[in-house]
Amino acid sequence: MQQPIVGYHRDEEDHWVAELACGHNQHVRHQPPWAERPWVLTEAGRRSRLGLALGCVKCDRGEPRDTLPEA
Repeated sequence: MQQPIVGYHRDEEDHWVAELACGHNQHVRHQPPWAERPWVLTEAGRRSRLGLALGCVKCDRGEPRDTLPEA
């Protein structure tokens, strides 16, 4: 199911994670050649992708919402 990005945070390993409107989180790593996402490396790049729809496998499986890490 496609869900828009509404925010970002970093995980415990300092990787960027997209927060989706459905309440699930999804890693958005830039790891060439497997994942080409240079936009995730800058604040402006991440901001430019707010609202971008990503396929949410957790929604497809009916999983409960993720919890955000403590700030």
